[in-house]
Amino acid sequence: MQIRETIPSKLEIIPDFISRMVEKLYALPLDEDVIFNIKLCLQEAVVNAVKHGNRLNEKLKVEVVISLEDDHLNLEVTDQGPGFVPKKVPNPTKSRNIAKLSGRGIFLIKKIMNRVRFVNGGRTIRMTKILK
Repeated sequence: MQIRETIPSKLEIIPDFISRMVEKLYALPLDEDVIFNIKLCLQEAVVNAVKHGNRLNEKLKVEVVISLEDDHLNLEVTDQGPGFVPKKVPNPTKSRNIAKLSGRGIFLIKKIMNRVRFVNGGRTIRMTKILK
């Protein structure tokens, strides 16, 4: 099973887009808590792609691919921005960052997913959730 969709970089369309993608997951034999976690990670990755990757440039696209393979679910989110160096993202658990209102998306994704990789110069995030 594979789902592939491309959207323009508009923050206002993300909630409906995420809902449509998650709705498709309900057809799979997944626990409710797994679907919640997938939704959270997908939303964080898409928002980051639109906001930080494509810098809200509506001419640039974000591609999302969800695939189910045996005992794991893969999510891939790719933007068309300049990329970034993941190791340079500030740690949100450090005292100087705790009070900030943003900056926790990648941290949450790494805590929830079993594998997280950044490729394509930081323009693509690949996330894997092992299903039990």
